[in-house]
Amino acid sequence: MSNRTSSIVATRGTLRLNGDRGHGRQESEILQATEARRLLAGIRELAPIIKRRAAEIETERRVPQDLLEALKSLGVFRIFIPYSRGGLELDLPRGLEIIEALATIDGSVGWTAMIGSGSHLFAPLLPHETYDQVYRAEADVMLAGSIQPVGTAEETEGGWRVSGRWPFASGCVHADWMAGFCVMRRGGETLPDPVNPKAPLIRAAFMPARDWEIEDTWHAAGLKGTASHHIVLRDKLVPSTHFLELAHGRPCVSGPLYQSVEPLLPIVHGSFSVGVAQGALDDIVEMAATGRQQFRAAVPMRESEIFQAELGRIAADLKAAKAFLQAEAARLWRRALMGTLKDESLLVEAALAGTWIATTCVHIADACFTLGGGSAVYDSSPLQRRLRDLHVAAQHATVHRRNYTPAGKLLLSPPGPHLDRGREQ
Repeated sequence: MSNRTSSIVATRGTLRLNGDRGHGRQESEILQATEARRLLAGIRELAPIIKRRAAEIETERRVPQDLLEALKSLGVFRIFIPYSRGGLELDLPRGLEIIEALATIDGSVGWTAMIGSGSHLFAPLLPHETYDQVYRAEADVMLAGSIQPVGTAEETEGGWRVSGRWPFASGCVHADWMAGFCVMRRGGETLPDPVNPKAPLIRAAFMPARDWEIEDTWHAAGLKGTASHHIVLRDKLVPSTHFLELAHGRPCVSGPLYQSVEPLLPIVHGSFSVGVAQGALDDIVEMAATGRQQFRAAVPMRESEIFQAELGRIAADLKAAKAFLQAEAARLWRRALMGTLKDESLLVEAALAGTWIATTCVHIADACFTLGGGSAVYDSSPLQRRLRDLHVAAQHATVHRRNYTPAGKLLLSPPGPHLDRGREQ
């Protein structure tokens, strides 16, 4: 066992012990800071290796198993798992730093880390017995799935018969458990949502990966190395204990992060976007630092006032995106500590923030690509990969521009006790 692995194992033991006995706020803060520094240091060590293998990751359309194991050993996929299950249970702002750091290195690796760690925010909505089953073997369990409710679950003796074909199941080839959201049916009739009877009842079937089929469909413009294939269940009997409900479910474990998943998702996505945008800015600065002079340019890139002005504007946009991300993450974490995350207006505001951040980061990547000139169009250029990754990521429903509509509607609604019209809450 290497010194690094020994250190990780020792850290896990310390955290598990503290999770079992409980610890004070100051001790928790020290542990959180220590873990975050260790993770970031490990990521910095992995950065050159990941960068050298960027082409391989895209060609293979997945993160290589040895890199995945290295990320596991660091604890990347445990950042949002509770202490009580051997996780690190980082606070939201620190957890987002880890995702951002990996996305800065490589978009596909950052996305895989985001999905692989963020999926553990859904699992506490399972019944306690199933949750215990998921984490019984080890904390480094890998989860994947799709939030699109394109499956059906028909009630039957012993549970529900589930059929469906779900897209965009990022990381499914690495998963131990997978989930697909379904419309719940009884006697051939769609069951109504208990709060909004006009809407169908939606729950996610959560089953071991061995029960699912993976259809090799991920041939995409960007995020090529994320293995975001379709996953399939065909008339599978799923026990009632293997469903979770996102909208109205109650967490089976305690902890600030686990009371409501939905407001957290846009900001988790935002950390990915900011990371890739930072990588694009780093790439164009590195190109200019070589003294490169582009065709028909009067001076080298770094001496051009036009280049300097555009680079300054890009840097300002990135600072704004980072500031918005940090402010929203801090606000959500405060609400989590207060136990008030489950709030419809908070979800709308979080989606607004995540959408603006994703859109701004797309513009940053576009601008960096343009500054890179003809050399940026080659597959060997990281700038074209950053551009493709951010454009594909911004198509995700969590941060798509249509999320601006409910934010505008909220602003036009009558003032209420929870309405935030740009003011701090």
